[in-house]
Amino acid sequence: MHPTVQIFAALAAALHVAIFVMESVLWSKPAVWAKFGVASQNDADVTKPMAFNQGFYNLFLGIGIVVGLVMGGSAGDAIVYFACASIVGAAVVLAIGGAKYFRPAFVQGITPLIALVLAAIL
Repeated sequence: MHPTVQIFAALAAALHVAIFVMESVLWSKPAVWAKFGVASQNDADVTKPMAFNQGFYNLFLGIGIVVGLVMGGSAGDAIVYFACASIVGAAVVLAIGGAKYFRPAFVQGITPLIALVLAAIL
């Protein structure tokens, strides 16, 4: 795998680990849940179990990329590509939710998309 692809994949992994921390560890903090468009502490409390679960999805995708990068070879590359494609797919689904989700979908999906495009051309 080209080093530039590895860099963009690693950035995607780092972002998804950070999202995990926000959703699964720090969700009760107003500064955190407000970033996700949650309107009140009550709403944050109601959505906390969902955010907790969603955070772990993000963590597992990030771990997948890291494991693939560490493994290397064709098997490791396949894991990286699958995790990146999964993140891009999730970003598309998020964007379908409406205009207010375009920015977070872009933030979530741009680095793994760049990794996949570069992997196809380099």
